[in-house]
Amino acid sequence: MISRAIRKAFERKKAKNWDKTYWGFDIHETIIIPNWSEEEIPMQFYPHAKEVMQMISSKQDIICILFTCSHPKEIKVYEPYFRENEIYFDYVNENPEVHSRKYGYYEKKPYFNVLFEDKAGFDPKEDWLIVKEVFKEFYPE
Repeated sequence: MISRAIRKAFERKKAKNWDKTYWGFDIHETIIIPNWSEEEIPMQFYPHAKEVMQMISSKQDIICILFTCSHPKEIKVYEPYFRENEIYFDYVNENPEVHSRKYGYYEKKPYFNVLFEDKAGFDPKEDWLIVKEVFKEFYPE
């Protein structure tokens, strides 16, 4: 469950005195409603996705990684689209900040603490509101 992953990331951050955490985000069936068209790039946000992504990506201690199988030409469309909507990603399909160490090999696997991925169980129709509530526990307004 996404709420568990978020809480665990913040608990580890505090316990290990980390200055940041890494969050990976898929695009389709997570942030954007897919259309499965080869001609038209889908651009419609799931309800609450835009607002919550703005909240998350505005935090300096959260590194947002766009983790997508979108084609490079689509990514070139999505990057400015997200910025126009005040959603900011630090990296695309990589995390150059975390390097391989004796306990982990990160040359080909990007490191992240929280993953927003439909294939990993994220349900965009329900989970964005859950994320918003959990997020507010750690960043009260």
